[in-house]
Amino acid sequence: MIATFTDFGVNGPYLGQMKAVLFARAPGVPVIDLFPDLPPFDARAAAYLLPACARDLPPDCVCLCVVDPGVGTERLPVAVLADGRWYVGPDNGLFALVVRRATEVEAFAISWRPSRLSDSFHGRDLFAPVAAMLACGRRPQMREIEPSSLERASWPDDLPRIVY
Repeated sequence: MIATFTDFGVNGPYLGQMKAVLFARAPGVPVIDLFPDLPPFDARAAAYLLPACARDLPPDCVCLCVVDPGVGTERLPVAVLADGRWYVGPDNGLFALVVRRATEVEAFAISWRPSRLSDSFHGRDLFAPVAAMLACGRRPQMREIEPSSLERASWPDDLPRIVY
C-alpha cells in the first residue's frame, strides 16, 4: 500500500498528477490519501501529524510525504525505514518525530534521479517514482546515512496541551 500525506489539497491537479505516477509505476498497489490537505507549507505541523496518522498503517506501507516549501533548494530527498514502514520525501524536518519515536530506523539519501525533474514538483517527478519502486519491492539508488543526520528540529516530542 502507498499512503499519500501532502498539503496539496484535493482540489487542483497536484495530488492527481502524483497519483497518476504511482498507478503507472506500481500497478495493482493500493493508494490511499492518508491526509491530502495538511496545513500548507507547514512541515512542523505535518511532522506532528505524521506519526499519529501512520500508526494504523500496515508495516510494509510506503508513506509518500510531500510538504515541501523548500522544493528546489539544497535539502536532501530521503527515504526513511522506521519500524517497518517506508517514508519518502524531503529532509526538511518532516520525519523528525517519526525517527525520534521509532525503535528501528534506517535512513537513506535518494541518489536516483528521473530523466525529467522539474524545479518545483519533486512530489510527482522524484518522490512518487521512488515510493512506487519501494512499494514494488525494488530499491532505487540510495546511500545509507545516519538517522541522526536528518533535519532534526528542536521541537518537543509532543505539542503542549493548551488549557482554556
